[in-house]
Amino acid sequence: MKLYRYLTGPDDASFCHRVTAALNRGWELYGPPTLTYSEEAKRVVCGQAIIKDVEGTDYVPEMDLSEQ
Repeated sequence: MKLYRYLTGPDDASFCHRVTAALNRGWELYGPPTLTYSEEAKRVVCGQAIIKDVEGTDYVPEMDLSEQ
């Protein structure tokens, strides 16, 4: 089964650490990162899609993808 997540966060080191942690848990980058400016928060927000192949698991909407 293929899993998909979209990570978002402020454009800072903490976002890079979250992506790095996911990559080290077997997730792979899916496409380029995105950037947008949040007028409300007055900061740049990053986004990165990631995917992961998981064997022997059936998808259920209640599953916590961050635990995979």
